[in-house]
Amino acid sequence: MKQNFFLFVLMFFSVMVFSQKTVSGKITDEDGVGIPSASVTIEEPGKDAILAYGITNAKGEYKITFTSSESNVDLKVKGFNQKPITKQISNSDQNLNFKMQSEATEIKEVQLKTKLITARGDTIAYDLKAFDSKSDRTLADVMKKIPGIEVNADGTVLYQGNAINKFYVEGKDLMEGGYGTITNSLPKDAIAKLEVLENHQPVKMLQGKIPSDAAAINIKLKKSVTMTGRGEVGIGADPLLWNVKLTPMFFSKTSQWVVNYKTNNVGDQVENEGNILGSYNPWEGRRGNVSQNDWLNVETSGTPSTPVKRYLFNNVHYASANYLTNIDKAKQWELKAIANYTNNAVEREDYRETTYQTGDLAGSKVINSTRNDFYTDKVRGELLFTKNAKKGFFKNSTSFSQFWNADRAFAVREGRSAGQAVESPTSNFQNSLSTIIPWKEKMVNLRSYISYQDDQQMLKVSPADYLRFPFRENEDAPIGTIAFLPNTVAQQNFRLKTLDTSHSANISFTKKGWTFTPSVGFDFSNDRLDTDFNAIALSGIPNFNGPAYENNLKFTEINPNASLGINYKTDVWNVFANLPVNFTSIKAEDDVRGVSKDLNRTTFTPNLFAQYTFASFWKASVNANVSNNFGDIQTAYAGYMLLSPNGFNVMDANNPIPQTTTSALGSRLEYRNPLNNLFFNVNYSYSDSKRNLLSAPLLDPNTGFTLMQYLDIENHAKSNRLSAEVGKYFPSFKTNASVNYRNTTSLSDAFLDEVRFKNKNNNQSYGFKLNNTYFSWMSVDFNMNLSRTKQEGRTGTLGINRGYNHNLAVFFYPLEDHNIGFSWDQLNTTNNDTTYRNPFFDLSYQFTWSKKKIDFELKWMNISNRKVFETYDLNGTLNSLTYTRIQLRPSQVMFTVKFNFK
Repeated sequence: MKQNFFLFVLMFFSVMVFSQKTVSGKITDEDGVGIPSASVTIEEPGKDAILAYGITNAKGEYKITFTSSESNVDLKVKGFNQKPITKQISNSDQNLNFKMQSEATEIKEVQLKTKLITARGDTIAYDLKAFDSKSDRTLADVMKKIPGIEVNADGTVLYQGNAINKFYVEGKDLMEGGYGTITNSLPKDAIAKLEVLENHQPVKMLQGKIPSDAAAINIKLKKSVTMTGRGEVGIGADPLLWNVKLTPMFFSKTSQWVVNYKTNNVGDQVENEGNILGSYNPWEGRRGNVSQNDWLNVETSGTPSTPVKRYLFNNVHYASANYLTNIDKAKQWELKAIANYTNNAVEREDYRETTYQTGDLAGSKVINSTRNDFYTDKVRGELLFTKNAKKGFFKNSTSFSQFWNADRAFAVREGRSAGQAVESPTSNFQNSLSTIIPWKEKMVNLRSYISYQDDQQMLKVSPADYLRFPFRENEDAPIGTIAFLPNTVAQQNFRLKTLDTSHSANISFTKKGWTFTPSVGFDFSNDRLDTDFNAIALSGIPNFNGPAYENNLKFTEINPNASLGINYKTDVWNVFANLPVNFTSIKAEDDVRGVSKDLNRTTFTPNLFAQYTFASFWKASVNANVSNNFGDIQTAYAGYMLLSPNGFNVMDANNPIPQTTTSALGSRLEYRNPLNNLFFNVNYSYSDSKRNLLSAPLLDPNTGFTLMQYLDIENHAKSNRLSAEVGKYFPSFKTNASVNYRNTTSLSDAFLDEVRFKNKNNNQSYGFKLNNTYFSWMSVDFNMNLSRTKQEGRTGTLGINRGYNHNLAVFFYPLEDHNIGFSWDQLNTTNNDTTYRNPFFDLSYQFTWSKKKIDFELKWMNISNRKVFETYDLNGTLNSLTYTRIQLRPSQVMFTVKFNFK
């Protein structure tokens, strides 16, 4: 496979480099002074299509690389207040200088055919009016129609299939990654244009030195001082329903703020808008979404592959506030304050029939149902001080998060039932500091990160005799079943305290496009785990406990490291290499369970990336990396823990510390031509993870409960991924269309019923997206996806799952200020000869009070009143087939008033 990959890469670059030509030179005025910002384009003779283009620098110099099969091409030069030049040149490498004559003109930038997309260097600007429809109200509504851009329900933006690294409003990063609130709530009427900043390096000191292949979004507003925002107030029936969204915003040159309050019980998952969505940039320090260490869980009902609004029974209150202000006269220092609070209650219910197809369990069927209540109660606050200037960078982030979450379940399995409950308070404190200090022609970067988290959890199952698990004292003993006395309550207690620190320093040298960054660092983490399990009779007398069900584990990891970063940046090449050497020392100790493990290992984990830009619109890249994971405290405990009522988990005290070494290779070919509205990308990746421990679950054939154990056996998990997408906007028809294809194959070792075998999983999907606003009386949005999943396990092919789903939204505009909407969600699943079809229909009517810019909407959701979703799932590890029926939201009617804040 690796040989095939390198052959593919070799052919890949051979095709790219073949027949490429470069034209360079200087553009001057009549006095011989260089003309900056003049556009130079290469076109095929007689064709109205640009092959490549460039913009002159401050000295009037230009350089263009292009590919053409023609013997001659046309070179065109345009500059502000200069007479255009057109000259036919040979298709060869050459240096051409031009002297332009003065002439009044209004041309300011490269524009072709239409003004809906303009390009200037790495910045692509979109006129949103060219893409919106009469039913669109927010930035997200319009962005979904722009070629090359995708927007998820939580507001996440993808450009050319990859997450953006920054989201700016007027060049300021108010949201610090949690930009979903703005995406979903900024009115389109307040926006002048949207800019995509390709190859965006957010740290100004590193621009031109440390390259980036990620893109950013910048929103340009119509007014320099803007008070705006979006609001909705809705009420409905069956049962009493509400949906309130209030998001006022303010933007100026020195300060910005967004205040947000959203509450509903209609299945709208608004609380995810505050998540940090941008990709991680280590030069800015270390920030991310704080999450609990959820070791203990109740049995959980499944979720269908439908839009969340179809099945989510919620009662959510989400409030957030973001504030930014400049705190110095030079406007280089910024203070940012971020706070959010979530209170959410979710109900869920399902029914499952699981049939096992191997070993002693072959043909046995386990029936169970689960009803859940999930309670989320969390608050987060963060304070940031930042300076991002050409001559200095500083960023310090201090945050505190507190959770008071709780989960409930009532489960029925093979005639037995039990109530289950988890209480899980968590506290987290983090501080991240990164600063870059100029030192002569060098840069010194200092980084420091500290995180402390305290997780407490308690799982209760009543009555305890609901729990019946396979159990084995040692490898030679027969498998038995743990049973509990009647009228007892099983209780698993858990507490984990985690301290995580990381400190590093580096110095960067830059010369002629090369930047070398040697660095040293020291990482330290310490985890302390305390657990115990017991079953207590209603009388209060313990009747099941002991040291076998206790943990008092201390897990310490020390990682001194050194690395050399190498960056090379030219007009066409973007090369990055990181060559780190790590010494890892791990020690796990538990006197109660007799655990004493240690590991000392020196590793070399290189990371390589190279990107080549050619013919103006093409980019090709390859990457390769090696990484090591030596496990964590979750893989070191030796006392039995009831992680969920489905089974106990335990690690053998004699097993070594887990070690996983992953080797990964990847390549990407990308074409984006904003001048003819065409975007294309194809990606391939291969990874191989070598592990020293293999999971070996023990199944109870009567209950389906599982005991998880691990064997000291080398094993592998390999995957191949191929994806491609092409999209184009057709201005004449006001249509944006795209198609995509994905193929993923994974192969992994598995162990069940004393037999080792291979699990193979292949998934293929085909997608199509279309939106059209050509007719003044109608707009259409259509998304379709076909999928095929084949799983092979111990007994051969387990089955083939096929899926089909589409989302159709049609809006009609019979009269001015009136629209009628119809949506159809269709989700089909097929397992062998059995097909389940799940259609959903919605109907809406909206009247717009144009003078006040207020919308009045009446909407009927799930017209057919479909109450359950049915599907099949395959599990290759357990060799099982599961039929699932999940409760859905019933038919409901909502009346909503929508408006803008100014």
